[in-house]
This record gives sequence, C-alpha cells and structure tokens, in this order.
Amino acid sequence: MKLFSKTITMLEQGLDYASLREKVIANNIANVDTPNYKAKEVRFKTELDRALTSLKAKRTNPKHFEFQHDATGNFFVATRNDVVYNHNGNNVDIDKEMSDLAENQIYYNALIEQLNGKFNTLKTVIKGGK
Repeated sequence: MKLFSKTITMLEQGLDYASLREKVIANNIANVDTPNYKAKEVRFKTELDRALTSLKAKRTNPKHFEFQHDATGNFFVATRNDVVYNHNGNNVDIDKEMSDLAENQIYYNALIEQLNGKFNTLKTVIKGGK
C-alpha cells in the first residue's frame, strides 16, 4: 500500500534534481580559480529522452500503437568541454553559475511550497476539516 500519492513522489524527484544541481553548481563556483577545471552541469533532458525511448503502455486494442516507458528518475552529470573562458584552461563562468544558482533556488522553493501544500491538505483531512 502506498502512503502518499504519485504527486508527492514526483515532487520528491524534483527535489532530488534540484539538490544535485545545487551541489554541482556549488562545486563549479568553488573551483572558479582552479586551473584546467571543467565546469559540470546536470542534464535532465538527456535522461528524459533516454527514458522516453522505451515508453510502453497497455494496449486495449491490437490496432493501437505500441509504446513503452521506463522512467528511472536518475539525472546525468556531464562535463562542459565546449568553451574555455579563462587563460588557465578553466571554463567556469561565474556569472552563469550565479544565475543558475538563483534559478535553481527559486525552483527548489517552489517545489517545497507545493510539498507543504500537499502535507497541509493531508493534515486538514486527518483533523476532519478543522
């Protein structure tokens, strides 16, 4: 028996993504002056595309199209090798990292608000609407 709805599970996966992205961005910022350090990024779209290639659903009629889906909830951390910004071989753009950090914080806070709303709804139901 599942205690919580699928919405809470999806919010949890979103928080996992935001947490990993926060760690990667913080690592990039910490290594802004490290020679030959290559910035990393969390790629969700790559993982989503991989998961969607194996999408499968139950067919109720043989004339229906076949498709399947095996979502794992994993995220791919990749090194950015496309550009070198600094003379020491480092490609961390501090302005981009700070912008990404602010964007990720807003995303994280929105997920927390949604999760709090779900738990408040459950609390109201448990108390009988009081």
